[in-house]
Amino acid sequence: MEILEIASGYRRARLLSAAVELGVFGALAEAPATAAELTDRLGLHPAGVPDLLAGLEGLGLVQRRDGAYHNTAPADRHLVPGRPGHLGGFLDFLDRTLHPAWDHLAESLRTGRPANRQAHGGDPYAPVHAEAASRTAFFDAMDVLNAPIGAALAELDWSRYTSVVDVGGARGNIAAHLVKAHPHLSVRVFDLPGVEPAFDAHVASLGLAGRISFVAGDFFADPLPAADVLLFGHVLHNWPVERRRFLAAAAHAALAPGGTALAYDPMIDPARPQLPNVLASLNMLVWSAGGAEYSPADAIGWFAGAGFADVDVAPLVATTSLLTARKA
Repeated sequence: MEILEIASGYRRARLLSAAVELGVFGALAEAPATAAELTDRLGLHPAGVPDLLAGLEGLGLVQRRDGAYHNTAPADRHLVPGRPGHLGGFLDFLDRTLHPAWDHLAESLRTGRPANRQAHGGDPYAPVHAEAASRTAFFDAMDVLNAPIGAALAELDWSRYTSVVDVGGARGNIAAHLVKAHPHLSVRVFDLPGVEPAFDAHVASLGLAGRISFVAGDFFADPLPAADVLLFGHVLHNWPVERRRFLAAAAHAALAPGGTALAYDPMIDPARPQLPNVLASLNMLVWSAGGAEYSPADAIGWFAGAGFADVDVAPLVATTSLLTARKA
Protein backbone atom coordinates (compact mmCIF):
# COMPACT_ATOMS: atom_id res chain seq x y z
CA MET A 1 0.00 0.00 0.00
CA GLU A 2 1.34 3.41 -0.98
CA ILE A 3 0.63 4.98 2.43
CA LEU A 4 2.61 2.27 4.20
CA GLU A 5 5.49 2.78 1.77
CA ILE A 6 5.55 6.44 2.77
CA ALA A 7 5.31 5.56 6.46
CA SER A 8 8.28 3.19 6.18
CA GLY A 9 10.58 5.93 4.96
CA TYR A 10 11.85 6.66 8.46
CA ARG A 11 12.93 3.06 8.96
CA ARG A 12 14.83 3.11 5.67
CA ALA A 13 16.67 6.26 6.72
CA ARG A 14 17.55 4.74 10.09
CA LEU A 15 18.81 1.59 8.39
CA LEU A 16 21.17 3.67 6.27
CA SER A 17 22.30 5.72 9.27
CA ALA A 18 23.05 2.61 11.34
CA ALA A 19 25.07 1.07 8.52
CA VAL A 20 27.10 4.27 8.16
CA GLU A 21 27.65 4.55 11.90
CA LEU A 22 28.82 0.93 12.13
CA GLY A 23 31.25 1.30 9.22
CA VAL A 24 29.59 -1.27 6.95
CA PHE A 25 30.42 0.42 3.65
CA GLY A 26 34.04 1.10 4.54
CA ALA A 27 34.47 -2.50 5.59
CA LEU A 28 32.96 -3.84 2.36
CA ALA A 29 35.15 -1.45 0.35
CA GLU A 30 38.20 -3.11 1.94
CA ALA A 31 36.93 -6.60 1.09
CA PRO A 32 33.55 -8.22 0.33
CA ALA A 33 32.18 -10.28 3.22
CA THR A 34 29.52 -12.75 4.21
CA ALA A 35 27.20 -11.83 7.06
CA ALA A 36 29.30 -13.90 9.46
CA GLU A 37 32.57 -12.32 8.28
CA LEU A 38 31.16 -8.81 8.58
CA THR A 39 29.86 -9.62 12.06
CA ASP A 40 33.36 -10.60 13.17
CA ARG A 41 35.08 -7.76 11.37
CA LEU A 42 32.91 -5.04 12.93
CA GLY A 43 32.39 -6.71 16.33
CA LEU A 44 28.60 -6.91 15.96
CA HIS A 45 26.06 -9.27 17.48
CA PRO A 46 25.10 -11.93 14.92
CA ALA A 47 21.35 -11.63 15.54
CA GLY A 48 20.67 -8.65 13.28
CA VAL A 49 23.45 -8.58 10.71
CA PRO A 50 21.74 -10.81 8.09
CA ASP A 51 18.68 -8.56 8.21
CA LEU A 52 20.86 -5.46 8.09
CA LEU A 53 22.54 -6.68 4.92
CA ALA A 54 19.28 -7.88 3.39
CA GLY A 55 17.78 -4.47 4.07
CA LEU A 56 20.72 -2.68 2.49
CA GLU A 57 20.39 -5.00 -0.48
CA GLY A 58 16.73 -4.02 -0.74
CA LEU A 59 17.76 -0.36 -0.72
CA GLY A 60 20.19 -1.00 -3.57
CA LEU A 61 23.26 -0.20 -1.48
CA VAL A 62 24.85 -3.68 -1.34
CA GLN A 63 24.61 -6.73 -3.58
CA ARG A 64 25.49 -10.42 -3.18
CA ARG A 65 27.95 -12.14 -5.47
CA ASP A 66 29.31 -15.61 -4.83
CA GLY A 67 27.82 -15.59 -1.34
CA ALA A 68 29.54 -12.37 -0.25
CA TYR A 69 28.21 -8.84 0.01
CA HIS A 70 29.72 -5.99 -2.04
CA ASN A 71 28.96 -2.28 -2.14
CA THR A 72 26.95 -1.16 -5.13
CA ALA A 73 28.37 1.67 -7.24
CA PRO A 74 26.37 4.45 -5.47
CA ALA A 75 27.42 3.17 -2.05
CA ASP A 76 31.04 2.87 -3.17
CA ARG A 77 30.96 6.44 -4.46
CA HIS A 78 29.11 8.19 -1.64
CA LEU A 79 29.27 6.07 1.53
CA VAL A 80 32.93 5.03 1.83
CA PRO A 81 34.87 7.43 4.08
CA GLY A 82 37.76 9.26 2.49
CA ARG A 83 36.45 9.17 -1.06
CA PRO A 84 35.76 12.42 -2.95
CA GLY A 85 32.00 11.88 -3.13
CA HIS A 86 31.57 10.88 0.53
CA LEU A 87 28.28 12.09 2.02
CA GLY A 88 29.01 11.03 5.58
CA GLY A 89 29.16 14.60 6.86
CA PHE A 90 25.75 15.39 5.47
CA LEU A 91 24.28 12.17 6.88
CA ASP A 92 25.76 13.06 10.26
CA PHE A 93 24.15 16.51 9.99
CA LEU A 94 20.82 14.85 9.23
CA ASP A 95 21.12 12.53 12.22
CA ARG A 96 22.36 15.06 14.75
CA THR A 97 20.51 18.20 13.71
CA LEU A 98 17.89 18.06 11.00
CA HIS A 99 16.03 14.84 11.76
CA PRO A 100 15.61 15.65 15.47
CA ALA A 101 14.11 18.97 14.41
CA TRP A 102 11.71 17.12 12.08
CA ASP A 103 10.48 15.15 15.08
CA HIS A 104 8.79 18.40 16.09
CA LEU A 105 7.30 19.29 12.70
CA ALA A 106 3.73 19.41 14.07
CA GLU A 107 4.88 21.84 16.78
CA SER A 108 6.56 24.08 14.19
CA LEU A 109 3.44 24.00 12.02
CA ARG A 110 1.38 25.13 15.01
CA THR A 111 3.75 27.88 16.12
CA GLY A 112 5.64 28.90 12.98
CA ARG A 113 8.87 28.62 14.98
CA PRO A 114 11.74 26.14 14.61
CA ALA A 115 12.02 23.24 16.99
CA ASN A 116 15.80 23.64 16.54
CA ARG A 117 16.51 25.64 19.70
CA GLN A 118 19.86 26.84 18.35
CA ALA A 119 18.01 28.66 15.58
CA HIS A 120 16.30 30.87 18.15
CA GLY A 121 19.61 32.67 18.48
CA GLY A 122 19.38 33.62 14.81
CA ASP A 123 21.99 31.42 13.14
CA PRO A 124 21.00 27.80 12.46
CA TYR A 125 24.53 27.01 11.28
CA ALA A 126 26.15 27.89 14.61
CA PRO A 127 26.14 24.29 15.93
CA VAL A 128 27.61 23.03 12.64
CA HIS A 129 30.49 25.52 12.83
CA ALA A 130 31.16 25.04 16.53
CA GLU A 131 33.43 22.00 16.19
CA ALA A 132 36.15 21.61 13.57
CA ALA A 133 35.50 17.96 12.66
CA SER A 134 31.76 18.42 12.18
CA ARG A 135 32.38 21.60 10.20
CA THR A 136 34.81 19.84 7.87
CA ALA A 137 32.49 16.88 7.35
CA PHE A 138 29.59 19.22 6.63
CA PHE A 139 31.62 21.22 4.11
CA ASP A 140 32.78 17.99 2.44
CA ALA A 141 29.18 16.91 1.93
CA MET A 142 27.97 20.34 0.80
CA ASP A 143 30.71 20.45 -1.82
CA VAL A 144 29.56 17.09 -3.20
CA LEU A 145 25.92 18.20 -3.29
CA ASN A 146 26.77 21.57 -4.85
CA ALA A 147 29.05 20.19 -7.57
CA PRO A 148 26.29 20.06 -10.25
CA ILE A 149 25.38 23.66 -9.43
CA GLY A 150 28.99 24.78 -9.76
CA ALA A 151 29.26 23.04 -13.12
CA ALA A 152 26.04 24.65 -14.35
CA LEU A 153 27.13 28.12 -13.22
CA ALA A 154 30.45 27.66 -15.01
CA GLU A 155 28.54 27.06 -18.25
CA LEU A 156 26.97 30.54 -18.14
CA ASP A 157 28.44 33.40 -20.19
CA TRP A 158 30.95 35.20 -17.97
CA SER A 159 32.76 36.99 -20.79
CA ARG A 160 31.59 40.49 -19.87
CA TYR A 161 32.55 40.15 -16.20
CA THR A 162 35.96 40.31 -14.56
CA SER A 163 35.20 39.97 -10.83
CA VAL A 164 32.86 37.81 -8.73
CA VAL A 165 32.14 37.63 -5.00
CA ASP A 166 30.49 34.46 -3.70
CA VAL A 167 28.56 35.74 -0.67
CA GLY A 168 28.51 33.05 2.00
CA GLY A 169 30.68 30.91 -0.28
CA ALA A 170 32.17 28.74 2.51
CA ARG A 171 35.29 26.83 1.38
CA GLY A 172 35.22 28.21 -2.16
CA ASN A 173 34.01 25.15 -4.05
CA ILE A 174 31.62 27.10 -6.30
CA ALA A 175 34.34 29.71 -6.80
CA ALA A 176 36.68 26.91 -7.86
CA HIS A 177 34.31 25.82 -10.63
CA LEU A 178 34.22 29.39 -11.93
CA VAL A 179 37.96 30.08 -11.99
CA LYS A 180 38.74 26.69 -13.54
CA ALA A 181 36.33 27.33 -16.40
CA HIS A 182 37.03 31.07 -16.73
CA PRO A 183 40.64 31.94 -15.84
CA HIS A 184 40.05 35.63 -16.55
CA LEU A 185 37.74 35.92 -13.51
CA SER A 186 38.90 37.31 -10.18
CA VAL A 187 36.82 35.43 -7.61
CA ARG A 188 36.55 36.11 -3.89
CA VAL A 189 34.59 34.36 -1.15
CA PHE A 190 32.92 36.53 1.48
CA ASP A 191 32.14 34.59 4.67
CA LEU A 192 32.54 34.61 8.44
CA PRO A 193 36.11 34.84 9.79
CA GLY A 194 35.93 31.35 11.31
CA VAL A 195 35.52 29.81 7.85
CA GLU A 196 38.84 31.14 6.53
CA PRO A 197 41.10 28.28 7.73
CA ALA A 198 38.80 25.74 6.04
CA PHE A 199 38.81 27.89 2.90
CA ASP A 200 42.61 28.12 2.84
CA ALA A 201 43.05 24.36 3.24
CA HIS A 202 40.42 23.43 0.66
CA VAL A 203 41.55 25.90 -2.01
CA ALA A 204 45.15 24.76 -1.54
CA SER A 205 44.05 21.12 -1.93
CA LEU A 206 42.47 22.05 -5.26
CA GLY A 207 45.69 23.68 -6.44
CA LEU A 208 43.99 27.08 -6.61
CA ALA A 209 45.80 29.00 -3.87
CA GLY A 210 46.22 32.54 -5.11
CA ARG A 211 43.46 32.10 -7.70
CA ILE A 212 40.62 32.59 -5.19
CA SER A 213 40.80 34.92 -2.20
CA PHE A 214 38.84 35.18 1.04
CA VAL A 215 37.22 38.28 2.51
CA ALA A 216 36.12 37.93 6.13
CA GLY A 217 32.89 39.55 7.19
CA ASP A 218 29.25 39.23 8.22
CA PHE A 219 26.84 40.03 5.41
CA PHE A 220 24.31 41.43 7.88
CA ALA A 221 26.83 43.69 9.63
CA ASP A 222 29.43 44.59 6.97
CA PRO A 223 29.14 46.10 3.49
CA LEU A 224 29.36 43.56 0.70
CA PRO A 225 32.60 43.69 -1.31
CA ALA A 226 32.41 45.44 -4.66
CA ALA A 227 32.45 43.21 -7.76
CA ASP A 228 30.88 42.84 -11.19
CA VAL A 229 28.81 39.91 -9.88
CA LEU A 230 27.55 39.11 -6.39
CA LEU A 231 26.44 35.51 -5.99
CA PHE A 232 24.10 34.31 -3.23
CA GLY A 233 24.08 30.50 -3.28
CA HIS A 234 21.70 28.77 -0.84
CA VAL A 235 21.76 31.93 1.27
CA LEU A 236 18.36 33.63 0.97
CA HIS A 237 16.34 30.60 2.02
CA ASN A 238 18.04 30.53 5.43
CA TRP A 239 16.55 33.85 6.53
CA PRO A 240 13.24 35.66 7.00
CA VAL A 241 11.85 37.83 4.21
CA GLU A 242 13.02 41.11 5.74
CA ARG A 243 16.61 39.85 5.72
CA ARG A 244 16.29 38.75 2.10
CA ARG A 245 15.19 42.27 1.22
CA PHE A 246 18.15 43.59 3.23
CA LEU A 247 20.59 41.44 1.22
CA ALA A 248 19.01 42.49 -2.09
CA ALA A 249 19.45 46.13 -1.07
CA ALA A 250 23.01 45.49 0.12
CA ALA A 251 23.84 43.90 -3.24
CA HIS A 252 22.40 46.89 -5.10
CA ALA A 253 24.51 49.24 -2.98
CA ALA A 254 27.72 47.25 -3.59
CA LEU A 255 27.38 46.82 -7.36
CA ALA A 256 28.36 49.43 -9.91
CA PRO A 257 25.90 50.20 -12.73
CA GLY A 258 25.82 47.22 -15.07
CA GLY A 259 26.70 44.82 -12.24
CA THR A 260 24.69 41.66 -11.66
CA ALA A 261 23.31 39.86 -8.63
CA LEU A 262 22.72 36.11 -8.86
CA ALA A 263 20.85 33.98 -6.34
CA TYR A 264 20.02 30.27 -6.42
CA ASP A 265 17.83 28.14 -4.18
CA PRO A 266 15.25 25.34 -4.52
CA MET A 267 12.50 27.81 -5.41
CA ILE A 268 8.86 26.70 -5.39
CA ASP A 269 6.51 27.39 -8.27
CA PRO A 270 3.09 27.50 -6.56
CA ALA A 271 1.44 26.11 -9.71
CA ARG A 272 3.82 23.12 -9.92
CA PRO A 273 5.45 22.54 -6.52
CA GLN A 274 8.18 19.91 -6.60
CA LEU A 275 8.22 17.59 -3.59
CA PRO A 276 12.00 17.92 -2.93
CA ASN A 277 11.65 21.70 -2.83
CA VAL A 278 8.65 21.55 -0.50
CA LEU A 279 10.56 19.24 1.83
CA ALA A 280 13.52 21.63 1.67
CA SER A 281 11.20 24.45 2.71
CA LEU A 282 9.95 22.43 5.67
CA ASN A 283 13.61 21.83 6.60
CA MET A 284 13.89 25.57 6.98
CA LEU A 285 10.70 25.75 9.06
CA VAL A 286 11.86 23.22 11.65
CA TRP A 287 15.54 24.20 11.64
CA SER A 288 16.13 27.84 10.77
CA ALA A 289 14.98 31.13 12.27
CA GLY A 290 12.31 32.14 9.77
CA GLY A 291 13.82 30.55 6.67
CA ALA A 292 11.81 28.92 3.89
CA GLU A 293 11.97 28.29 0.19
CA TYR A 294 10.20 30.91 -1.90
CA SER A 295 8.60 31.48 -5.27
CA PRO A 296 10.36 32.99 -8.28
CA ALA A 297 7.83 35.84 -8.18
CA ASP A 298 8.74 36.66 -4.58
CA ALA A 299 12.46 36.69 -5.39
CA ILE A 300 11.90 38.94 -8.38
CA GLY A 301 9.90 41.29 -6.15
CA TRP A 302 12.69 41.60 -3.54
CA PHE A 303 15.35 42.48 -6.09
CA ALA A 304 13.13 44.73 -8.20
CA GLY A 305 12.12 46.48 -4.99
CA ALA A 306 15.80 47.08 -4.21
CA GLY A 307 16.19 48.91 -7.52
CA PHE A 308 17.42 46.20 -9.87
CA ALA A 309 16.32 46.07 -13.50
CA ASP A 310 15.91 43.07 -15.82
CA VAL A 311 15.16 40.70 -12.93
CA ASP A 312 14.38 37.16 -14.04
CA VAL A 313 14.39 33.56 -12.76
CA ALA A 314 15.23 30.47 -14.83
CA PRO A 315 15.93 26.79 -14.05
CA LEU A 316 19.56 26.02 -13.23
CA VAL A 317 19.76 22.31 -12.35
CA ALA A 318 17.14 19.76 -11.29
CA THR A 319 15.21 21.41 -8.47
CA THR A 320 17.33 24.59 -8.30
CA SER A 321 16.47 27.92 -9.93
CA LEU A 322 18.68 30.94 -10.59
CA LEU A 323 17.67 34.58 -10.19
CA THR A 324 19.51 37.14 -12.31
CA ALA A 325 19.20 40.86 -11.53
CA ARG A 326 21.06 43.69 -13.27
CA LYS A 327 21.79 47.09 -11.74
CA ALA A 328 20.88 49.75 -14.28
